[in-house]
Amino acid sequence: MKRSAASTVPLVLLLLLLLLAVATASAAATGGMAGAAEAEHAANYLVYVNPHPPGVDCQAYQLGILAAALGSEAKAKAAILYNYRNVMSGFSARLTPPELEAVKKQPQVNRVLPSATLSLMSSKFDGVS
Repeated sequence: MKRSAASTVPLVLLLLLLLLAVATASAAATGGMAGAAEAEHAANYLVYVNPHPPGVDCQAYQLGILAAALGSEAKAKAAILYNYRNVMSGFSARLTPPELEAVKKQPQVNRVLPSATLSLMSSKFDGVS
């Protein structure tokens, strides 16, 4: 049984559409994996900032700095872990490397340090346990 050229055109178009759909789905999945891989490289940082101006809410001021760096208030709220206002002016946030660089460029930011958890090596101190 021989097929005519007219009957193979719809079949070829169908195959092309199927390949296009698979390629689009693959590209979307790869982009999602890149975002997930970037999120895996996120770390916690302490961000020291200039003190907030009088009459301005401290948390709103710090959130504004982070939102300007990350591009949206929603991203800033998701990244911020804690606000510091008594001993120092700043906040801790979970940031990816590109976000970290954007935060460092903000004019109100004085210093950014990796967050670290320290523990005592011994429970004995001068004979006290």
